[in-house]
Amino acid sequence: MNDYTPDLDDEDDDDEAQGPLKGRKNYITRNGFDALQAELRNLTRVERPKVVEIVSWAAGNGDRSENGDYLYGKKRLREIDRRIRFLTKRIEKAEIVDPALQTRRDQVFFGATETYENERGEEKTITIVGEDEANSDQGLVSWISPIATAFLKAYEGDEVSFRTPGGKTILTVVEITYPE
Repeated sequence: MNDYTPDLDDEDDDDEAQGPLKGRKNYITRNGFDALQAELRNLTRVERPKVVEIVSWAAGNGDRSENGDYLYGKKRLREIDRRIRFLTKRIEKAEIVDPALQTRRDQVFFGATETYENERGEEKTITIVGEDEANSDQGLVSWISPIATAFLKAYEGDEVSFRTPGGKTILTVVEITYPE
């Protein structure tokens, strides 16, 4: 995999754009893909069967209109089924990207970890990952986020313009690394 930069204009043949995909491919790392699969497995094999059992038991208790276990269980089943459909579509559309295979390690692409410096000289490190993996507390930003798109294709030492609620900011790429 060389020079891998996701194209924000990627089109899917499927007319059903799901949630955040909106016609884009679901680029994701192996760890992110495995996490989606694990969540789907847990929902289908553990959580849903437990709730079905509770709803079945509650339904046998007579009047369902005031049966809290039944009403809550049915609501929870709808939530679980909605999440299962969402995860299934995300997994089907997933395109696993291995950042370790990046050959142009001097430039920011999907999977890069970059340290940057703001105008005040403060440094911060982020890693560009898939939409389903983003977690700002851990420094994981989605490849479609404004900060990631500002850095895509930048080299060490490049200055990039980034628009914040407080106005335009200049960020300088200090270091770019990829997993081995």
